[in-house]
Amino acid sequence: MKKTSRLRSLLRESNILVVPGAADALTGRLIQEAGFDAVYATGAGIANAQFALPDIGLLSLTEMVTHIRRLVEAVDMPVIADADTGYGNSLNVMRTVREYEHAGVAAIQIEDQVSPKKCGHFAGKEVIATEEMVQKLRAAIAARSDPDLVLIARTDALATQGFDAVVKRARLYAENGADVIFVEAPTERDQVVRLPKEINAPLLFNLTEGARSPLFSTQELQAFGYKIVIYPNMLLRVTMRATQESLAVLKAEGSSVSILPRMVDWQERQRVVRLHEFEELDRTFVKP
Repeated sequence: MKKTSRLRSLLRESNILVVPGAADALTGRLIQEAGFDAVYATGAGIANAQFALPDIGLLSLTEMVTHIRRLVEAVDMPVIADADTGYGNSLNVMRTVREYEHAGVAAIQIEDQVSPKKCGHFAGKEVIATEEMVQKLRAAIAARSDPDLVLIARTDALATQGFDAVVKRARLYAENGADVIFVEAPTERDQVVRLPKEINAPLLFNLTEGARSPLFSTQELQAFGYKIVIYPNMLLRVTMRATQESLAVLKAEGSSVSILPRMVDWQERQRVVRLHEFEELDRTFVKP
């Protein structure tokens, strides 16, 4: 089954789809081995991890696609990919959709912020006119070659225009071809509970720990009516903390011995990157 079709099948299931975020291919592989059904290619995570830059729209389409392609090739499950604003107007969106499709993603997420965008949980966001976003969605639909490619429309209008306006936008985006609606950064429990009741479309919830939205369990979000919950930067932030603590130990002790129990061992590292498979190929095709 195509990955796009598999993702659509997952969205038809009764259970909420829990999707951790990955900023690199190795993290994607670990997410797959942990038993999850999909992975989220996080724009913020790629900006942070690959470039040490903030999530303020500094990366280009080419830079994003390069890293997303590596992630897609490392896993056998659907990849939901962040495409920010589509990197321009409707014509740019068409090119973005084609490039992301060529990279092998199962879903592409496009938002209605002005360009350059900001992280959805930052202050000072602005959104484009509703009509302009609708044109971007229509352009995305026209550009996709695989009709099963899932189109996720994100709106950041809640922070700037309020609840009623964001619901109106979300409904219009769904009417114009968005398969999934992503209302970014609700700040109150009541908003989170009401959104699935007000919007007749599958909804995605962004669980970014410590940011603007309250925290919920996946069971609570499923009960509210959400179909997808992404954890875009949980693993990146855990890795950052582990790195900081390990470096502090090395600096203080002049040795890595005391942190050996916290490392994956040598054999596990090679297993995850499938060294054995390449050694088998080497014996089969390279050596006489």
